[in-house]
Amino acid sequence: MTAQPPPEDPEVPNPWQELDDLYAVRPPWEIGRPQPAFLDLARSGVIRGRVLDVGCGTGEHALMCAGLGLDVTGIDLAATALRTAVDKAQRRGVAVRFLHHDARRLTDLGERFDTVLDSGLFHLLAPDDRPAFSGGLHEILRPGRRYFMLCFSDREPESGRRGPYRLSRHDITGAFEGALRIDAVEPATIDITLDEVGIRAWRVAMTRT
Repeated sequence: MTAQPPPEDPEVPNPWQELDDLYAVRPPWEIGRPQPAFLDLARSGVIRGRVLDVGCGTGEHALMCAGLGLDVTGIDLAATALRTAVDKAQRRGVAVRFLHHDARRLTDLGERFDTVLDSGLFHLLAPDDRPAFSGGLHEILRPGRRYFMLCFSDREPESGRRGPYRLSRHDITGAFEGALRIDAVEPATIDITLDEVGIRAWRVAMTRT
């Protein structure tokens, strides 16, 4: 399968137009490689089967999974990022399907997956949007399959600017209660281009029971 430029869905509202605009230049979370916390998962062999990368950005984690020989779909609302992801896939000669799609409407994909990756999507969702997202994950994940999430931690100081939610363990467990079983919430780091120390984060592993 050859990567094709994903069409924008005119029926999908984009509440994060400002996020899409940020991709006109390189945003700090685009480090040109997979996040180490997710690269470790790939090396451990826990990423398996059909993979969905939600909030895939410019595609580094989707491309990482495709390099493992997996069937991968990446979704995002940032059309600029998706065009970059398609270009990367073509240049690297790997097959990934990239779609302009709202992660709060996962069931609209009409598909099921074995692994879902989320590097920096969930911590952008307003509390009112989290039930739709977690419920969608429950529907699209096959029983026994897994969701891995990397998000800002409440251990990361507030910057004084609007940005991702700093999530506590309680925020995470509450958001997914009844949808997925939480297997682990571990301290991690999100690498960024602006600070070699990175962002204090959680790496979360969950299972669809």
